[in-house]
This record gives sequence, structure tokens and C-alpha cells, in this order.
Amino acid sequence: MNKLDFNSWKEFKVSDIFITNYIGNKLQVPTGANVKKKNLIEGDIPRITVTSINNGVFGYYQENKEDVNYRVYENFISVSFLGTVFYQSGKASLDMKVHCLKPQNVTLNKYTGEFLVTAILASLKNSSYSDQISSTLLPNLTIKLPIDKNDEPDWNYMQSYMKYIEKLSQDKLFTLLQICGGGVKLKVEIKQWKKFKINDLFEVKRPVARSLSNYEDGNIPFIASGNYNNGIVKYCTPKKGEVLDKGNCITVSPLDASSFYQENNFLGRGGAGSAIIILYNKNLNPRVGLFIASIIRNKFTKYSYNNQLTSSSILTETIKLPVDINGEPDWQYMNEYMKKTEEKVKVIFNTINIL
Repeated sequence: MNKLDFNSWKEFKVSDIFITNYIGNKLQVPTGANVKKKNLIEGDIPRITVTSINNGVFGYYQENKEDVNYRVYENFISVSFLGTVFYQSGKASLDMKVHCLKPQNVTLNKYTGEFLVTAILASLKNSSYSDQISSTLLPNLTIKLPIDKNDEPDWNYMQSYMKYIEKLSQDKLFTLLQICGGGVKLKVEIKQWKKFKINDLFEVKRPVARSLSNYEDGNIPFIASGNYNNGIVKYCTPKKGEVLDKGNCITVSPLDASSFYQENNFLGRGGAGSAIIILYNKNLNPRVGLFIASIIRNKFTKYSYNNQLTSSSILTETIKLPVDINGEPDWQYMNEYMKKTEEKVKVIFNTINIL
């Protein structure tokens, strides 16, 4: 059962499976709305935004039933306009441009929910969506699912398969921990780390104004504010005489601080409010770039669609890095740490594959 046979699967539109409604003459899925930050009061209900980490949770707040924009859903799949997809098992409120997918005829559980998350992500990556997944486009997205004898989604199969994968993963992890003598240690000693302003570490740039719709298919990556696939939304052909953005840099999304190391030259999305931010430092290389990108991504979690990072605000932001004997960033340590991490991960995957 560990291998899926897609030959007997069927494509379904989101509107075939999930609750939708008409607003005017447009079919839409339920979505969140803008709520001013000053009106958010700390509480226990997670609020889902476009962030790609922590299951999309931006913070925890009280439900405000008097505010029509404060929309709370329960037991559903959240899909942001940037393509972040998560299963929400309990109640959660949705930020602007985060959509709610709730099946019409069944109640989700953690197994069917996670199965659908994977299917939706696969469909988004193979679709033509680029800049934005709107509430009117989402109903027409097609996802491929296993079917029962009535040609309807086979919910029992989805649940059984995910239970099998969960058990398999637990067994392999237990065996791996036994092989490794109780655990795999990838901890970083941060006692000798120091805070640095982004402005002191990097040259901060924005790409020139570009729109993806103006480019034909090609072999140069177009980097936008997405939070997966290294920010690449398409491979394009540059315009005649167009100067590419230089690689060996870190690109940052102003929407949720998703950060990626870009090794090669690329076309960066510019001109709009959510145009990417580019960070340059001569000491970057693939390993150091990945090290710092992960720190930025996890440090700047406060940013969202309603509180975007800008090329000005990022200058005063700080990140903590290991330092050498002179109190300067220890680029060699970062490089060696990532090298050792790569080696350990390879051992882990090799071990799992032979179990």
C-alpha cells in the first residue's frame, strides 16, 4: 500500500467537493477578511495568515462576533492566495486572502485532512497559478483523488492510506533512533551568537518593475512572493537586452518573510507592493545562504498581508548569527555546520530507504 496507483483516480473541481457560494454571479469559496490589528485581542483562537510555517498560525485571539469581518471556521483546510495549504482541526479565524475549504458531505479528520492538503499542494504546483490564488479562481482548481465504486472521492481509502503512512513513519523513526543510539543531534550552540542589523550585513535591493504575464516560457527562473519551490513561479525568456538580477543572494517575500537562497541569476518580481526584497553579501555561498535564509524565515514571523515587510523596514530588523573571535559573523562556522547537516541528513535518508 506504500505506492499509490493514480491510474484509477479521478479529477474533481474544488467546487465539486467543497462548500462554495455565489456572490453576484461569481462562484467563490469562503474567505477571510481584513481586521485591523488594533481590534485583535489576545485569546485562544488561532488566526491563519499567509505564513508558510507553524500551520499558518499568525497569533491567537478572541472571537469577535460583532465584527462581520472576523470570520471563524472549524475543521477545514486553509488555502492562502500564495499557495500555503494546511489542515485546521479546530476553530480558526482567517486573515484577508486566506480561503476556507470544507467538504460538502463529509466531516474531515486529521487523516483525510492531511491527504487533501497533499493533493491540493500537488495540484497548485502543477497549475498555471502564478501571483495569486483568488476565491473565484480556487473553485475551478482540479485535484486528483482516489474514487470508490460510485466514482466519488474514496474517503475511507484516504484515511486508511494516511494511517498506514503514519504507522510506517513511526516504525522507521523508532528503528532509526535505535541505530543512532537514541537520537540524531543537530543542535546549534547559540551562546556565542550576536545580533546584527540587516542593514549592517547586506546590500538591500528591489528588482525592477516586472509582471509575469509579460514573459514567454524559457529557462530563467522568475522569483516572486511565493513560499515554496524556492520562490520560483515560472521559467521565462528575458526581454531583449534585459539585465537579470544577480544570483548568490537571498530573496525575501514581504508578505510572510519566506526566504530563499538564489544561486543563479534570475528575474525578480518588482514594481508592485509585494515585490521581493533581495539581500546581497559577498560572503554568501549555497550553504551560508541556506543557513541565513532559514533564520530570517523563522525570525520575521510577525509580517503578513496586512503588515508587509518593506525595503525600509527590513533594514532595522535584526538576526542572530554565530560570531568569530573578532565579534564578526562566523561565515566558516555557518558553512561547516550546513555541510555537516547535509551529511547527517544523507545518512538519515539512506538509513530510512533501506529499512
